[in-house]
Amino acid sequence: MKQLINETINNLQDTFYEVSKYIGQNPELGHEEFKACKALTDVLKEQGFTVEIGTCDLPTAFTAVYDSQKPGPSIGFMAEYDALPDLGHACGHNLIGTMSIAAGIGLSKAVAETGGKVYVYGTPAEETRGGKVTMAEQGIFNHLDVAMMVHPYYCHQKSGRSLAMDAIQFEFFGKSAHAAAAPHEGINALDGVLQTFNSINALRQHVKPDVRIHGVITEGGKAANVVPDYAVAQFYVRASTRAYVDEVTEKVKACANGAALATGTKLKISNYEFSYDDMQTNQTLSDVYTNNLISLGVSEQSITEDQGDRGSLDMGNVSQVVPAIHPYIQICDDYFVCHTHEFREAALSEQGREAMILGAQTMALTGYDVLTNQTLLQKIKEEFNATK
Repeated sequence: MKQLINETINNLQDTFYEVSKYIGQNPELGHEEFKACKALTDVLKEQGFTVEIGTCDLPTAFTAVYDSQKPGPSIGFMAEYDALPDLGHACGHNLIGTMSIAAGIGLSKAVAETGGKVYVYGTPAEETRGGKVTMAEQGIFNHLDVAMMVHPYYCHQKSGRSLAMDAIQFEFFGKSAHAAAAPHEGINALDGVLQTFNSINALRQHVKPDVRIHGVITEGGKAANVVPDYAVAQFYVRASTRAYVDEVTEKVKACANGAALATGTKLKISNYEFSYDDMQTNQTLSDVYTNNLISLGVSEQSITEDQGDRGSLDMGNVSQVVPAIHPYIQICDDYFVCHTHEFREAALSEQGREAMILGAQTMALTGYDVLTNQTLLQKIKEEFNATK
């Protein structure tokens, strides 16, 4: 049966490559991925999946299911397909989305025998207001037994952790005045922003090493001879766990509140993007994935452990409600990091195509192992429940 899964994916690889190339050459920002959504769901429909577009009232989200009509586990594959401003698919989401539909289609050919259901979820806007956050909050993934996705990278790497994250915006409101003729009549909103940065820099000494706080000034005034009456700063606050991010975020907000008090400005605090939870890798499921990757010809020595240098992923929110993995697959031989022009080109290369097929097969085989091994599934669930 595993041979059938691999052959199905291999026989359709030209279709999958055309889809990934089309998405890569037509980059769309988060929640605007209409072309990508259609390209992915058209293939799923052709392969017998029932498809709903607009899941959770997100226009470019989708839910695709292949139901064997027999009892058994539910396996979920997560598809991403949003691009970055100016850089296009420099994070390789054109490969991620296509890899997940390929895995789902490959596994669907086995469920008539094994029972169970295969789901592929289209999850838009991972780079900003992640669709998985909304979908997880609304319970879309709760029925799954496991969830998987694979991310392109410069090497093979096991699923590990990611940083929980809050995206905080501080708007300061002051009073404009002529900066030379009547500065005493003004209240400088930009001073509120600058004091916030200074206070956060002082805070860095008193947080744990895993914390990352980084921000920009998106609005700081229009002319040097006018006291700015409006200024805005946006920050990401990250840490290894959601609990500690919550704690640090309150301290960061206190920095801004203190700055407002010191400068006489008014302050409005909001979230400008969704908060992401930390990724909780299910080690049992991860080991099965790694073993399947090795069975497909990847040497064990070339698969690295998680290095702990991750950013933030909305897959983390999925991992809080269902056993999940988010490993990385090699698409280039050089050290090209994500969000660069070089990585974008690697995601469109022949090596990227081969990695996409390899990742799809590995995920599909992992799903098959879960479908056919009740003891394995029980172990996966026991580990998940022990970490809650």
